[in-house]
Amino acid sequence: MPHKIIDVTDVTIRFSGDSGDGMQLTGTLFTDVAAVLGNDFSTFPDFPAEIRAPQDTVSGVSGFQVRIGSSDVRTPGDFCDVLVAMNPAALFANAKWAKPTATVILNADAFEEKNIKRAGFTTDDPIKELNLDDRTIIFAPITALTKECLKDSGLDMKTIVRSKNMFALGICFFLFNRPLQPTFDYFERKFAKKPELIAANNKVLQAGFNYAENIHAIQNTYNIKPAKQAKGVYRNINGNQATAWGFIAASEKSGRPLFCGSYPITPATGILEELALRKDLGVKTLQCEDEIAGICTALGAAYAGSLAVTTTSGPGLSLKSEALGLAVMTELPLVVVDVQRSGPSTGIPTKTEQSDLSQALYGRNGECPMLVMAARSPSHCFDAAFWAAKLAMEHMMPVMLLSEGFLGNGSEPWRIPKMKDYPAIVPPIVPANDMDYFPFVRDAERLSRRWALPGTPGLMHRIGGLEKNNKGCVSSDPLEHERMINERAAKVAKVADYIPPLKVVGAQDGDVLVVGWGGTFGHLYTAVRHMQVGKKNIGLAHFDYINPLPKNTADVFRRFKNIIVCELNSGQFAAYLRDKHQAFFYHQFNKIQGQPFMVSEIVTAVRKLL
Repeated sequence: MPHKIIDVTDVTIRFSGDSGDGMQLTGTLFTDVAAVLGNDFSTFPDFPAEIRAPQDTVSGVSGFQVRIGSSDVRTPGDFCDVLVAMNPAALFANAKWAKPTATVILNADAFEEKNIKRAGFTTDDPIKELNLDDRTIIFAPITALTKECLKDSGLDMKTIVRSKNMFALGICFFLFNRPLQPTFDYFERKFAKKPELIAANNKVLQAGFNYAENIHAIQNTYNIKPAKQAKGVYRNINGNQATAWGFIAASEKSGRPLFCGSYPITPATGILEELALRKDLGVKTLQCEDEIAGICTALGAAYAGSLAVTTTSGPGLSLKSEALGLAVMTELPLVVVDVQRSGPSTGIPTKTEQSDLSQALYGRNGECPMLVMAARSPSHCFDAAFWAAKLAMEHMMPVMLLSEGFLGNGSEPWRIPKMKDYPAIVPPIVPANDMDYFPFVRDAERLSRRWALPGTPGLMHRIGGLEKNNKGCVSSDPLEHERMINERAAKVAKVADYIPPLKVVGAQDGDVLVVGWGGTFGHLYTAVRHMQVGKKNIGLAHFDYINPLPKNTADVFRRFKNIIVCELNSGQFAAYLRDKHQAFFYHQFNKIQGQPFMVSEIVTAVRKLL
């Protein structure tokens, strides 16, 4: 049968294997080539929760799913067209994600009896046990062929075997007509000081490509045309990188030096790491001994006149709660980034969730409201970080920016913006010898206090955790305390005048309004777009600003017969909406599995209301 090249609009590939099999790198390299070719894409790295799980067990399986397309791609896909499984455990854990028409590429050398049993199979035939007989199965001796390919390389056996992921990548490159040169160029950069590794990886990648070309199991290959995108310079970016760069941009626009004090915690560490690379841009970073020190050093930097940032996840946010209260009381500009993960406690640290919303809104002692925002996609993390910093500095308050593991680790194309298109950031810094300055005398429009930098002549003042009056004098007067509480709350509420109105995607009124926040946007958007075919009117309202809510929220809600709130928790945003807008009834669709939504799940939940 002659070989055919079939054009397809999108395809989803899932790479899976033991945590030492290099699946994250394999998926990233496949994605990078898609970016070079102009495809749109969305990725979902799925890490094992254990630091080093027993080899060849399901708990140690690492996955990387990527969906590439010739049109708008907003999710990494529900199910995959190609599943690469480097051992039986990877097949056992990921077979459920393979479409009935999927191609399954297996490393035949790993399917030994002991590995099959260790993975949890009860028979010696994994394909039959998982009912995969109708899939296209490619049993490739990947490890053996990698060893044969590099037998004369002079490399040690451990290094040779570790190269087998490049053989699998070569097979996938052939299957989707991807060029090898961009990956060859990556090897040149990565191993510039180790030419033997450049040669070895080049050879194994080419060998995998040639193997796929020569076997008869692959009758057809597939082509995905470039996506039509707005003109500009694009790059592949993940949410943690984008967040870091958003802060750098805000530092440039405000003229304030950027400081990040943080304690490393999964999955937020990437922000600290990225900022630490930017000493050339004047960024200062401090890896602290614990979460409390992280936020306290950042708060000190804010007092000293820096754009101050601290980053954390779930349980780390709990430890920062006392210092968050101090930030609210002192009214200093501070951005706290919480890259949410599965909880409670240590929970499942590598899995995504939206379960910190209530903590972000209420997790402090006393009457202590904070501005709370959420990023909606990996590339949107740049804008979210920029605006969080702008609001923090111009309104003199701490800001909570919620991200998620799905966003922080996931990636998509990002059109590199021009900074002239971003607004100026003008912190209310007090000039020297201002005789009218008192620490908590407020701007009439924003209700914000002014920022007196230490060492500025004539501006000696006191701030701290004890309640004070507008002049900065410690006060335990009951009426004065109540007035200051109300002023701080009014200042947060006033931000509603400075944020954009809530927009609706799809139908502007009608049968069902799908409501979401944070990283669920891509899945909700895709589901709503999918359901536009037909007579039912379905819209999507996605919230980037949570406290305060956009001023037109109620106006949007009353235009729809049904409202369904979809979130990766047990209903925290729905409960918040019930408190803020009690006139409406809120249906809920919740998922707490450490995994993102699937589009098909959302479609099913919404159709039950029609």
